[in-house]
Amino acid sequence: MYRPFLMACCLIAAGWWATSCKTDGRTDDAGEQSEPEDAYAGVVDTGVYFLDICADSLDVNHHSIRSGENLSLIFSRMGFSPLQTDSIVKATDSLIDPKKIRAGNRYYTLTTRDGEAQVKYIVFAKTLTDHVVIDLSCPPVGAYLFRKEIVLQQRYLDGRVKSSLWQEIKNRGADPLLALHLSDVYAWQIDFFAIQPEDSFQVFYTEAFIDSATSTGILSIDGALFIQEGHPYLAVPFEQDSVREFFDGEGQSLRKAFLKAPMDFFRITSRFTHSRFHPVLKRYRAHHGVDYAAPVGTPVKTIGDGRVTARGFEAGGGGNYLKIQHNATYTTSYMHLSRFAPGISVGRHVRQGEVIGYVGSTGLSTGPHLDFRVYRNGQAIDPLKMESPPSHPVRPELKDSFEVAKRRLLDRLRAPDARDTLAYHVEPNN
Repeated sequence: MYRPFLMACCLIAAGWWATSCKTDGRTDDAGEQSEPEDAYAGVVDTGVYFLDICADSLDVNHHSIRSGENLSLIFSRMGFSPLQTDSIVKATDSLIDPKKIRAGNRYYTLTTRDGEAQVKYIVFAKTLTDHVVIDLSCPPVGAYLFRKEIVLQQRYLDGRVKSSLWQEIKNRGADPLLALHLSDVYAWQIDFFAIQPEDSFQVFYTEAFIDSATSTGILSIDGALFIQEGHPYLAVPFEQDSVREFFDGEGQSLRKAFLKAPMDFFRITSRFTHSRFHPVLKRYRAHHGVDYAAPVGTPVKTIGDGRVTARGFEAGGGGNYLKIQHNATYTTSYMHLSRFAPGISVGRHVRQGEVIGYVGSTGLSTGPHLDFRVYRNGQAIDPLKMESPPSHPVRPELKDSFEVAKRRLLDRLRAPDARDTLAYHVEPNN
């Protein structure tokens, strides 16, 4: 007898909520569970809405998932019966993966203010943008994913480096991770471990925000100018062959390819292996390089731009050797050299193809050869299987379009009025 009356009350209440509160942004999407920060501190005092829920007559309570808790325990602790808990869990089955519930994850309860506080909504934060909303205001239990609107802002920052790029960016109130994005762009041009106090930078970049002030990260670099030791390095973003990459002012790619080999004439006598019989030591051990046999005095070249980080002699090992750091990822070493090229010393910047030494048989060696090794993030890799980054200049037929993009960037770098922050909205991904 009471069920039709209850349903009617729900319909009346739904009509009242529809006219008094605006709802939007609902979409069905399971998403991924993570540990977002609490983006709603003080939400009760700052406005009527919590996500898309009209909360002018509700209290918003903040909670964190405790160690060892699961959904059933959480709902039971709220006072729901086993039958009610089961219906709530089933309603969220496609939206919350129980295996991804983590201690410290945030969730919220929206409760009535009059009399005994009743839970009307439960909200689980999956990420800073994605939230699972459980609607208990009227039976049956409903659940949906609410995705907060993302606003992209194109921002501008400049500065003169006093200690480190990271610290300078942080001191200016920007996300210091911007330094990592810049180091990726300029990985082949600038040694960020050798920045001088007079070095300076200008950069346009896009950052994503929610709630007007909460950043979700830097999405892209949209153009930059870095001046190191008085030399300007321009980075112009340009799309070619459906790939967006950075070019200098002449249309040359900022990504430099490695030479296929450090010598012009050679014969490979030993390859990269984890177990090789050493001809001198007479035992098996790893050989994490490639041996190139060639006559004594054959010129050895650096396979890429970089800086000499080590030069020395190992009597029972590599003999005369050099190490060159190419960027934050790649380092190469050249061993058993007969001698070094003139002017090659620690700290010296070298260019791709520059002669750095000459083949010899110094150290632990049975004959003239070069032991060449490549390290990626400190780990030895097979030089013959190394994937060299692409290095293609702007194609002739795209030169005019590139010049327009370059001129637009230069104009913005020179004109303060063109540096204002631009903001635009992003539609939620359905």
